[in-house]
Amino acid sequence: MYQFSYVKAKSLKEAGEFLAAHPDAKLLAGGMTLIPTLKARLAQPSHLVDIGGLPELAGIELMDGKLAIGAATRHFEVAGSDTVKKAIPALAYLADLIGDPQVRNLGTIGGSVANNDPAADYPAAVLGLGASVITTQREIAADDYFQGMFATALDPREVIVRIVFPLPKRAAYAKFPHPASGYAMAGVFIAETAQGVRVAVTGAGPGVFRWQEAEAALATNMSAAALDGLAVSAEDLNEDIHATREYRANLVAVMARRAAAKIAEK
Repeated sequence: MYQFSYVKAKSLKEAGEFLAAHPDAKLLAGGMTLIPTLKARLAQPSHLVDIGGLPELAGIELMDGKLAIGAATRHFEVAGSDTVKKAIPALAYLADLIGDPQVRNLGTIGGSVANNDPAADYPAAVLGLGASVITTQREIAADDYFQGMFATALDPREVIVRIVFPLPKRAAYAKFPHPASGYAMAGVFIAETAQGVRVAVTGAGPGVFRWQEAEAALATNMSAAALDGLAVSAEDLNEDIHATREYRANLVAVMARRAAAKIAEK
């Protein structure tokens, strides 16, 4: 780990001003992605700006028929929230599957979405539900936000404030976790929304993506059987010591069927 200075921001405004003055500084909330990156010497920030305790980034509430979750909200808070369980049960279920107890007690939804790890769970929910990412500068639609492996539409000094989720008619998430890390080797979030069916896939490719062929099939028949014969192309999927591209493609199909079956039961 390279040497850096630690700064605890007293407000979101102060954090933004510090980032503007120190281009090599990085934000710290839960640190579940950042700390391993630093330990592996894959990043060399001049400062870590701690925003995890800012009240401006806290809170879970229903607002105008939508679920708003503050960026510093921990995974365990989302998983255990009665508000989330009532509004979007699939989101609470997803949060409870993230990593292990340590990760769930430290990691934040804003950090997960900001880092856009290709094996993270939250990006599937954000994209699958057609959520909006609210920052210190603007509102970004999920379809415009995710831009590939660890890449997003965020500007360098832009900070996520909250994620706003439209309430779906029905939704479900199914995931095949890596046995050691708990990260998704393939995870599929299906949501029946006011604008139609959305299917988001995480873990399998270099970034979260929508499976449009599955969306079309489920729009006419929300059941596992509707996905018979469908498969994502393995060509652009991830391949490593844990799974081949073809294996991940098969996992996507299986997880999609499981998620669709969950919805059909509701």
